[in-house]
Amino acid sequence: MSFSLLDRFSTIAPRYDVVLCDIWGVVHDGITAHAHACDALMRYRADGGVVVLITNAPRPSPWVIRQLARLGVPADAYDDVITSGDLTREEVARRGGEAVFHIGPQRDLSIFDGLDIRLAPVEAATYAVCSGLFDEDKETPDDYRGLIAAMRRRGLFMVCANPDLVVERGTTRFYCAGAIADLYLATGGEVLYAGKPHRPIYDAALAKASEVRGVAAEPARTLAIGDSLRTDITGARTAGIDGLFVSGGIHAHELGPGDSREALGAMFAAAGVTPWSVTARLAW
Repeated sequence: MSFSLLDRFSTIAPRYDVVLCDIWGVVHDGITAHAHACDALMRYRADGGVVVLITNAPRPSPWVIRQLARLGVPADAYDDVITSGDLTREEVARRGGEAVFHIGPQRDLSIFDGLDIRLAPVEAATYAVCSGLFDEDKETPDDYRGLIAAMRRRGLFMVCANPDLVVERGTTRFYCAGAIADLYLATGGEVLYAGKPHRPIYDAALAKASEVRGVAAEPARTLAIGDSLRTDITGARTAGIDGLFVSGGIHAHELGPGDSREALGAMFAAAGVTPWSVTARLAW
């Protein structure tokens, strides 16, 4: 499958009514906003386009909106936000007052705010919600093999609130909940992945875009932008929409200096997915 190389988003923007844009790695790096990306999204919206930011953040969208403001992302850069945390909350609410074992840092407990739950240890829980590692600065997924074995013995169902494997904060990499969920799945555990690349989060994002536009958002007129082949580009394929791959994000270290068509093609072949188009960074 062929792909096009783009210098600027403005060359293809008129083809689309809706953009579903990844956040971390495209709009900011975990420390500060990317001014060029924010400018591109604001210009797109000024021309009538709708932007829904779509993220595997394991927290509710209001929390992410506040974080975007702290990092310097203008409110004019997007119309709405949908997170894997939002979908996780829906699943937790559906399960009523069941006992939940939470795997992840204390800061992620906001995912349960206002919900009818009981936090419990692994020995007493009826299912688990994984939002990340307890201590992402010191731990790796291998540290969780004993816990995973204990969960398997009890046959616990897991909700993965962030299907990402890793994330970069500045130049430092941290493991995410998806790395633990994949280990659990590999042992035979049952996992519900709440975010990208799985279809429910795209359906939810298109529904939000439809509300903003006042008419249904059509997949054929929608573009997904992201820097992860595993989540963003595979997810776009799953949802039947075009994918714009930002090569300067999470995969930049694999490509090295310069994005040659040969290096990109080899990486896409290894990943088993090819985007519709590629740009080094999101810029108008």
